[in-house]
Amino acid sequence: MQKKKTHTTASSSKPAHASRVFESAFAKRVYAVVAKIPKGKTMTYKEVALKAGNPKAARAVGMYMKHNYRPNIPCHRVVRSDGRMGGYNRGGVERKAEILKQEGARTRTNKSKAPR
Repeated sequence: MQKKKTHTTASSSKPAHASRVFESAFAKRVYAVVAKIPKGKTMTYKEVALKAGNPKAARAVGMYMKHNYRPNIPCHRVVRSDGRMGGYNRGGVERKAEILKQEGARTRTNKSKAPR
């Protein structure tokens, strides 16, 4: 049985198709929606997916946020529908909660602030 070859880009060890996934039309719409979430507010992964045009793509939104390192995309403002944080690739859930608290966002652990 032959092993399937995966092509990689010259500047990365990631498969070449990976960067295309994060630059798809839907991904660009997701990034645009998230970029507009103001300080002190949050949206759920499901709300972002709906606003980006695919209400069943909440998991895809999570994947895009997991791999987002762009400073102009505030991925920390996207939370789970059940009120929990969800992941955060720049310091973990505790750091995400800390940033949201500093911004005055209402979260499951910080309910004293104004609603979303």
